[in-house]
Amino acid sequence: MGPHWGLVVRQLPRLKPFNRLQIILQHLNMSKHTDSAAEVLLEKKGCAGVITMNRPKALNALNLSMIRQIYPQLKTWEKDPETFLIIIKGTGGKAFCAGGDIRAITDAGKVGDRLAQDFFREEYILNNAVGTCQKPYVALIDGITMGGGVGLSVHGHFRVATEKTLFAMPETAIGLFPDVGGGYFLPRLSGKIGYYLALTGFRLKGRDLQKAGIATHFVESEKLPALEEDLIALKSPSKENVADVLNSYHMKCKIDQEKQFVLDEHMDKINSLFSASCMEEIIQNLKQDGSPFALKQLETINKMSPTSLKMTLRQLREGASMNLQDVLTMEYRLSQACMSGHDFYEGVRAVLIDKDQVPKWKPATLEEVTDEFVENCFKSLGNSDLKL
Repeated sequence: MGPHWGLVVRQLPRLKPFNRLQIILQHLNMSKHTDSAAEVLLEKKGCAGVITMNRPKALNALNLSMIRQIYPQLKTWEKDPETFLIIIKGTGGKAFCAGGDIRAITDAGKVGDRLAQDFFREEYILNNAVGTCQKPYVALIDGITMGGGVGLSVHGHFRVATEKTLFAMPETAIGLFPDVGGGYFLPRLSGKIGYYLALTGFRLKGRDLQKAGIATHFVESEKLPALEEDLIALKSPSKENVADVLNSYHMKCKIDQEKQFVLDEHMDKINSLFSASCMEEIIQNLKQDGSPFALKQLETINKMSPTSLKMTLRQLREGASMNLQDVLTMEYRLSQACMSGHDFYEGVRAVLIDKDQVPKWKPATLEEVTDEFVENCFKSLGNSDLKL
């Protein structure tokens, strides 16, 4: 079992990004230690359908069986005239959902098991269901919200962050890319923030999620039970009625009210340095700038998979003008390219299995990742393409 949770959570802010990622992935890997209780709870409460991810020891990591329970229930509630809104949350007080079940996907991909196709396919279908949901959809993103957890929340109408929320799309560090619709929501954030978050895996905390446009509201963690009670007590609410309740809690929250957005002082640099059309140019920009901020980003990016970086930059640049369905179709192609490649397995080995934090990427440099290779990752899979 992993280290005691109180210690883990106290350490998270102090640890280097790779070490924080390792601890989070380590807990994603604890899928075999979950309670025998249901992994996801689906309950009708008052006017609401409530989805509760219930794998607290695994930081509510999303696995295929959870996806297969959540998706049909979401579609049923969407059509049910007695259900007026959907609420999704996590148990355990540490995480909303820290991502997909990485270890299961890795094991399946290595042996060519169907899970490596089914997981991504069905996860992206669920992401699309969240993005197209006809009922107000409220995600209470209290605690760690990364990767797959972002996909279950960011495409919905309302995302409520708290002082305990920790957001990241850390995929380039494990040879993947910011999927679950990252190609849709990231390039639509202000300026080039989305490109910065995608390429560096930078973590946002608390109120900064709302300032970045990832969360719509910010409420104290301890007020979430009361907020949920007020939502489910609404009588036949419209989207506006739901928004009114969320707004009233948001307005009353005083935590970090005066605090400046963590990236405020760097926004001009982020917008200029990350606006280049290719990774080599971004690297050149960072080197030429030479400021402590630029050199720190350079150091971070140099640790990432060169293949993932090139894939991700093109994913976001193309996704900026696509609808969510086309983005998810594109991302499914990329997921399968990663499953048949080298870097994803090597990234998981270095960060999660051997924990040496020294992945040996192949190719090892950006220059060796050819345009032709990247182009192939984006090619149609024909009959195997994701159909939404």
